Amino acid sequence: MEAHAGDRLLMHGRTVGQHDRVAEIIEVLGDGGAPPYRIRLPDGHEHLMSPGPDSVVQHVEAPRDRH
Repeated sequence: MEAHAGDRLLMHGRTVGQHDRVAEIIEVLGDGGAPPYRIRLPDGHEHLMSPGPDSVVQHVEAPRDRH
């Protein structure tokens, strides 16, 4: 798993009725984009996390300069 600050972390629900959760990766603490990650949830709470196999990194492209 490789991520960069600004990417999103999609955490799939693991039980029936548990919804997927999405968080913003605000800091990558591992080498070469590896976990652990500091994430921010939509409610503003921040956590340090090493995601498991039920999580997916969604890469967000950096905006391009328009000249």
